[in-house]
Amino acid sequence: MQKREFLPVKSDVIFRLFFADERNKESLTGFLKSVLKLPEDDYNEIEIADPHLLREYDGDKMAVIDVKLHTKSGKVIHIEIQIKVTPEFKNRIILYDSKLIAEQIGSGTDYDVIKKVISIVITEEKLIAGSSKYHHRFIFYDPDAGVELSDIIEIHTLELEKLPERTDGTALYDWAKFINAETEEELKMIAERNPQVGRAVVKLRELSADERARDLYERREKARRDQASLEKWAWQQGEKAESEKWQGVVAEKDMQIAEKETQIAEKETQIAEKETQIAEKETQIAEKETQITELKALLEKEQGNK
Repeated sequence: MQKREFLPVKSDVIFRLFFADERNKESLTGFLKSVLKLPEDDYNEIEIADPHLLREYDGDKMAVIDVKLHTKSGKVIHIEIQIKVTPEFKNRIILYDSKLIAEQIGSGTDYDVIKKVISIVITEEKLIAGSSKYHHRFIFYDPDAGVELSDIIEIHTLELEKLPERTDGTALYDWAKFINAETEEELKMIAERNPQVGRAVVKLRELSADERARDLYERREKARRDQASLEKWAWQQGEKAESEKWQGVVAEKDMQIAEKETQIAEKETQIAEKETQIAEKETQIAEKETQITELKALLEKEQGNK
């Protein structure tokens, strides 16, 4: 199979290898600035939590691979890219953010030490129904009163499927197109339009030439295909079992109907026999009545002769 010219950033393994690399801090900061509205100071000292996470990853397990950051003021930023959107995915995001809050609190610690948690969730499929916007920001907010309870948790969603064909003139659009790029032509167009993203394209080509990165990507894709195949097989087995179950139910119902039809046929035979018996009785009665009539006529004739 021919190797693709560049590794796709929307692969979670490649996304982490690229954005969690200290050498690509400019690209990471540029992407964050296009999504978030933080004080400039927060971008100056971005700390990548466990930048070497993938060193021991064998690529065969379908673990959640994300990027976790800390800003100068202590804010926690969690970035995750998800190809497949499952029904429970939104709840998982909220649960994960809650854990990022809870892990900041130790025994006897005051609540005022809690730092803001920001999630940037990138999906290839649609995540937010009822909106054509590709970027959303969610916080604790009362839409009726128009007031905010807290911004301690802030969730940003970036849906690649909703990206318009033409640029909307924002840096976020360029970064989203960079992440979603499938062809060299797309990368060239973005690089020409946005110099900072253009430098990211150069870094991506360097990463794509790394054999370890390619091996991790190919293993991850194999694991994804194996998982999809397993899920399909399980679904087919479930469908087969369900089909066999209903076939059994239908066969049982057919047998019950056949038994009912046999019983009805027997009843109809019994009724026919009864009707035949009644007809025979009626014939016998008619014959008796004829005999009685004949006897009466004979008696009357004999009396007349006397």
